[in-house]
Amino acid sequence: MNILVVEDDSVLTDGLQYTLAKSGYSVTCAKTGHYAEQLLDVQKFDLILLDLGLPDMDGLTLLRHLRHRKLALPILILTARDGMNDRINGIEQGADDYLTKPFELRELEARIKALIRRCYGGFSHLITVGRLSLDTENHQVLADGAAIMLSAREYEVLEILMMLAGKVVSKDRIAQRLAADNSEALADNAIEVYIHRVRKRLENYGMVILTLRGLGYLLEIPNES
Repeated sequence: MNILVVEDDSVLTDGLQYTLAKSGYSVTCAKTGHYAEQLLDVQKFDLILLDLGLPDMDGLTLLRHLRHRKLALPILILTARDGMNDRINGIEQGADDYLTKPFELRELEARIKALIRRCYGGFSHLITVGRLSLDTENHQVLADGAAIMLSAREYEVLEILMMLAGKVVSKDRIAQRLAADNSEALADNAIEVYIHRVRKRLENYGMVILTLRGLGYLLEIPNES
């Protein structure tokens, strides 16, 4: 689960990045609205934490830009503006939730989980598909209760496929997910290689990863019947 934090306070940003990373999230930070827009052009994110007091533009302006681009991912505003009109304005401009500073990190994590459940359907730290269980907090995959050994990138590929099981995941989205956590450049055929390796790991557990040419990959949800 990739989170973009748009916040110019370095102390707060460091705290958010540390806390959310410990909870299993991948966190990328932007100190300006313009840089946030550049990141959104090249990376795939699942949620945005947005400060309103940015140095180059008002956060509500950035919010309007993102909604004008039909960007559908959830956006949670973090701000010191605590007036009722500010809250209403933020929601009317397209925010999904609004949290005023100072705030407890536990409350922020609870808000994030609630938004993810609302937008992605029941996400938790433990994702189960068929005979597989994936623990996003401890970065571990179990099959029939036994751990499966995966490399870091194999885990990341399987994580996004399991989070979106039954849905097509584009090759570009997988590449962006890998690039967000590793500065090492991906070879042209790297995604195919990782998909092949993950398929081999899962073949004894009744799990099938389909390749849909021109569209991406789909982890089939086994028919329990």
